[in-house]
Amino acid sequence: MKRFRWLPMPVHSVLLFVVWLLLNNTVAPGHLVLGAFLALTIPLLCAPLQTPQPIVHRPLLALRYMLLVLWDIVIANIEVAILVLGPMRKLQPAFVAVPLDIKSDLPQTVLASTVSLTPGTVSAELSEDGLWLYVHALHLTDEQALIETIKSRYEAPLKEIFAC
Repeated sequence: MKRFRWLPMPVHSVLLFVVWLLLNNTVAPGHLVLGAFLALTIPLLCAPLQTPQPIVHRPLLALRYMLLVLWDIVIANIEVAILVLGPMRKLQPAFVAVPLDIKSDLPQTVLASTVSLTPGTVSAELSEDGLWLYVHALHLTDEQALIETIKSRYEAPLKEIFAC
């Protein structure tokens, strides 16, 4: 879509205009003028605040990734329920440093969110250099297996989705 300098976000402008008219429940000339003014001014003021985001190069793979994460959430919920209902002294919580291959902010955020969404693991911190993701696991028996699972199951598809 071609962008004009005076209309940096045309879809947002149209939505702002329509929402303004719907909220006021009128098409009076004053509201049309004020709605048009707001629809043009707000995107102009917000445009410099935008940061470029990576493009999703493989949307079908992204859909497959979402289904995989949903499946993992269901399975992890069952596993965590079994762990929590059992004796607490058998739990072995631990922190793990996962080395990252992806460098962009959005894919790193998606990866950290995915790890946190999966019950039993929480993303604790991303290192300042962006090379390590620190993960807390509720019950950890094999550190290397957890690292390989995160890298192969989550990070590798994200690298393909965002082509990074």
